[in-house]
Amino acid sequence: MPFAITAEQKQTAFWIAVWLAFLLLLVSLGPILTPFLAAAILAYVLNPGVDRLQRLHYKRFYVPRPLAVLVVVVLFFLAITALVLIVVPVLQKEIPLLQAQIPQFLSKANEFLAPKLRDLGIRVRLDGTGIKRMLSQQMATSGDEIWSTVLASARIGGTAVLGWLATVVLIPVVLFYLLLDWHPMLARIAGAVPRRWVGRTVGMAQEVDTLLAQYLRGQLLVMLVLATYYSVALAIAGFEVALPVGIITGLLVFIPYLGFGLGLMLALIAALLQFADWSGVIAVAVIYGCGQVIEGFFLTPRLVGERIGLNPLAVIFALLAFGQLFGFVGVLLALPASAVLMVAFKHLRRHYLSSSFYNT
Repeated sequence: MPFAITAEQKQTAFWIAVWLAFLLLLVSLGPILTPFLAAAILAYVLNPGVDRLQRLHYKRFYVPRPLAVLVVVVLFFLAITALVLIVVPVLQKEIPLLQAQIPQFLSKANEFLAPKLRDLGIRVRLDGTGIKRMLSQQMATSGDEIWSTVLASARIGGTAVLGWLATVVLIPVVLFYLLLDWHPMLARIAGAVPRRWVGRTVGMAQEVDTLLAQYLRGQLLVMLVLATYYSVALAIAGFEVALPVGIITGLLVFIPYLGFGLGLMLALIAALLQFADWSGVIAVAVIYGCGQVIEGFFLTPRLVGERIGLNPLAVIFALLAFGQLFGFVGVLLALPASAVLMVAFKHLRRHYLSSSFYNT
């Protein structure tokens, strides 16, 4: 007897194909969706604050939703602006000092490396005069290629700058309207789920919401503890920029590797500029080495990793995969999005193990 495909199975196959095509479209539109994804995750984070502010009332006066959204969004971007104002003065102070020290660094590098390179038959000066001569010779021999490369880089860089500006402008606008329409939007999404799956879908959504709430609380605790640790440790070591560098390192730890790398770079520059010997560099190595141990073996596993259940290999893969699909914002969203996918995979695995396909 030939296998007969029912009308319900045809409908199921059709809608699965439609959703797969929709997901493929979203992946192909990854760069365009960056501000919308960033605004969506920010709306999820900020919506509890909007709801709490909306519940406040004095006598018979209640805070309307648009006003609550506006207040929360303004406060959030004021906090971002404050963080930028902490970073910029440090860079403005250290970059000119670093530029003044570059000739001295080059001279020391030339004294150390030039004799060893000469023994290998390579005659080159690594001081300012030698580097200028090499650049002049290179520009004289391949000037056309250099100019074509510079023009191409300028075009690419200009496009990237315009893209970043569009993202920066779009995120607050999209965030405002998402927060304003948050609860009706969730209701519309729930209403679009097939009725036979709505119970299971709502249960998964609640599980994901609990998991993400635990992740955000844990990440916030990690940021506060590390900001305090780096600020106090650098201050004890005698760094003049201990407070801003410590705050930067701690608060940017939610960006994997970038926050630690930026803080380490600023601390090393401060050590080279402030201390005449290697004591500052050694202090930075000890402080940031201990900070990585504390974060990697105690804080993140206990406060974040155990809450979302991701092992280190899964974290690395998530960072690379989401960075490839959605760029820098994808790196930011990698861990919470992986937590969501982990819940879906757990339910899919449970369904697979109980299916007749697996058991027969």
